[in-house]
Formats: sequence, structure tokens, C-alpha cells
Amino acid sequence: MQEPLYIARSEHEIHLLPKMANRHGLIAGATGTGKTITLRVLAEQFSSIGVPVFMADVKGDLSGMALAGNDHPKINERVKLLGLQDFRFEDFPVVFWDVFGELGHPVRTTISEMGPLLLSRLLNLNDVQSGVLSIIFKVADENGMLLLDLKDLRSMTQYVGDNSAEFKTQYGNISTASIGAIQRGLLTIEEQGGDKFFGEPALNLEDLMQTDSQGKGVVNIITADKLMQSPKLYSTFLLWMMSELFEQLPEAGDPEKPKLVFFFDEAHLLFDDAPKVLVDKIEQVVRLIRSKGIGIYFITQNPLDLPETVLGQLGNRVQHALRAFTPKDQKAVKSAADTFRTNPKLDTAAAITQLGVGEALVSVLDEKGTPTIVERALICPPASRIAPLTSEERDKVVRGSVIYGHYEKTVDRESAYEHLKVKVARQAEEKQEALSVKNKKAEPKPQAEVLFGALAKSAAHAIGSSVGRQIIRGVLGSLFGGRKR
Repeated sequence: MQEPLYIARSEHEIHLLPKMANRHGLIAGATGTGKTITLRVLAEQFSSIGVPVFMADVKGDLSGMALAGNDHPKINERVKLLGLQDFRFEDFPVVFWDVFGELGHPVRTTISEMGPLLLSRLLNLNDVQSGVLSIIFKVADENGMLLLDLKDLRSMTQYVGDNSAEFKTQYGNISTASIGAIQRGLLTIEEQGGDKFFGEPALNLEDLMQTDSQGKGVVNIITADKLMQSPKLYSTFLLWMMSELFEQLPEAGDPEKPKLVFFFDEAHLLFDDAPKVLVDKIEQVVRLIRSKGIGIYFITQNPLDLPETVLGQLGNRVQHALRAFTPKDQKAVKSAADTFRTNPKLDTAAAITQLGVGEALVSVLDEKGTPTIVERALICPPASRIAPLTSEERDKVVRGSVIYGHYEKTVDRESAYEHLKVKVARQAEEKQEALSVKNKKAEPKPQAEVLFGALAKSAAHAIGSSVGRQIIRGVLGSLFGGRKR
């Protein structure tokens, strides 16, 4: 059986049971109260027992996990307070990732893997426009056209828009306005750097679930300070990863420890302006993914940032201080306190506003899966370096990774863009051929035909004259048995 993870201390040690770690968790608290340190400590503990971790470095201060820590006044003080006699500084195996490919290995997925539901949110589409995007995916699938990158989707959108009359009977109305909204959304994503996110080679999730030669779980850190400037791209990317883990991994039953722990920082962004269908999908993934051996830990300022259906599934909780300056804040504090199992010796609501930095209210799942009573505790100190890596140190870690060179080379295989390019060229040739045939038919006629045409015109002009009228009448009279003159 796996040894429990020592994460905090109240009157006694508080341990997180690895067997219960895939029952998910929550780290909450106001800015500057110690959430990032708690995140780091949990990641270190998981790595130490061979559990890989994935997390976003929103503030740029987690990179130091790649190196061992050193003497630090606050660390030394916490070690002394908790009586950690066996505490030692150590480094952890870190792999850096970056959607923009600047400060880590590039992270990519394909348009097809992302799917219309997540892309609709990323492009900020309404229900009607989302329906048209689904039609575009359907047409691409039925015609065997791969949607890998943004130029594929842009070309496919234009093709469906240009041929909307052809698809209307089978799929329904495809308005020009919806096509335009999708194209504008794609342009916006491209300007934000999203074009670098879509393409190949796509991220192989197995590359996230590795251990080093010493048996430590790899700590996967995605650089997110720049990514956070595009909040929807950030949250949609992490949601896509969560969904991919759920869909690709086999059932794991009840493992002794998780296969991977996934930390979702700034979790409120996941639910901001999210349509109900997406929130339902998230709730389903969170509920079922633990059977795949994946633990998800949400990090946010207030527990109420999360829907109740999601919050109710987070069994391991660390609540740092919240401020109560307004009636609304006070209500939020009380609601946060009510999410814990009551401790008769502790006024939870009052304690939330009194917690110091690095201090938290902690409740974890026991061996039966029941939340323990909430306790006020000090979080253990991290063993890795607090200070971020320098550019040279980071570059050394990136180049020293076993996967270096694989994701750095982009692949642009034949897909929808190339197919449509050929198809449009062929249609242009066919139009040119049809025009040539039409022009050929309009070429000058032979001389005999010209002479006959001239005589016919002369006869027509003659109809207006007196002689002409007599000739015509004579002809008609003879035909219809008119009387002779």
C-alpha cells in the first residue's frame, strides 16, 4: 500500500491518501494567501510517489521545481514549526510546454480533435452559428477531408458557404451571416496566436504520463502567463486536455494511486459564460474521469466560482483565507464554510477570514471515502527552489528532455485545405472548358448561312411595304384556302 502524503499539520499531521487522490480536490483562497505554494507542495508529493502531474504556470513562478531549493527564512521557519526532522531540499523531473512554442515544447492538437462544441466556445459562437459549424464538420467527415489546422477549417467554411444551396436540403439553412461569424472568429483566434496551437504533431497524452529513472513522476508545466491573455483559449485548451484524457484512457478500477493528477488553475475561467451544454459536459467528465485513474484539482479564489454539481465531487479541500469587506463577501465566506464537514471545536466561517499566509482549512477523504472534519492547519513547505529558473536554466531543461526535437518540427500533411485547393482548381478548369464551348458555338457562321440570313432580313423588311403585304396575304391565303383575287 502506498504511503500517505504529508501535506499539512494542525494538532496532528494531515495526510492525503494516494488511493483517494483521484476523488479530485480544491485549492481556494484570495490572492496572496498561499494557493501557489499549496499547489507546488501537492505536486511535489505526487511526483515523489511516481505520479505524473500536469499544471499551468499562470504567474511564472513554478519553474523552480526543476531545481532543489536552498535555505530560505520562511522555509526554515515552517520546517521548525512543523518539526520536520527528515525534511530535505530536492529537485523534480520537469518538462516545460508552451502553446506558442517559445518557453517549452510546442503543444498542439488538431481541429478535428478539438471538435465543434469546444471550438464554438473558443470562437464565441451562438447556437445558430454553432449549428453551422457542426454542419461544416459533418461535410468534412463525409467527404473524407481532414481538419487539422486553421487553414483547413477556414477553407472548409468558405467551401460550405459558397455551396450552401447544395447542402441546404440535407443539413438545413446555412446563412451567410453564420459563415461570416465563424470566419471572423477564426481570424481573431489566429491573431491571438491560436494558429500555433492547431496542427501536427498533435500532443500524445502518453508523453505526459512518464516517470524518471528514479521513479519520480514527471511534473509537466505549461507556460501560461502569455496564454492567460487569451482566457478562452487557455480554458478551452485545458478542457480539451481533460476531455482527451477521459476519452482515451482505459478504465483503471480503483488504483492505489492516480495515473496522473491534473491541476486546473484559474478554474473560474472554465465556467465563465459557458453554455449549459458545456457545463453539463464538464460535470460529466469530472464525475467519470476518476475511474480512469485521473485526479483533477481546481484552483480558484472562491469555491462558489464552481458549479455545485462540480464542487460536490471535490473530496480533498484546502481553503486559504478569504476577505469579507462587503455583505456579498461575508455571504461568500459563509457559503464556503458550509461546504466543509463541521468541526465542533472550530468556527469555520470566522477562521476563513483569520487565516495567515500558508495557513488553511483542510479536509481530506479518509480510507472509506468520507471527508474528515475541517481543521485549521499549516501547509508543509516545498522542497524545490522557490525562485523561477533563469532563461539559460529553463533552456537547459527543455533541451535535456527526452522528447526534445519531436514537437519542435511541424508537419503539414495533405488535408482539407489541399483537397479543396485541387477541387476549386478543377472547377475553374471545368468552367473554362464550358465557356470555351459556348464561345465556339458563337463563332461566325459559314457564307451560305450568312446569305440566307440576309435574304430573310430583306423579306422581313418587305412585309412593311405594299408589295410585301400582298405577297404574305397570297401565301397565307393559299395555305388556308382563302378566296382568289
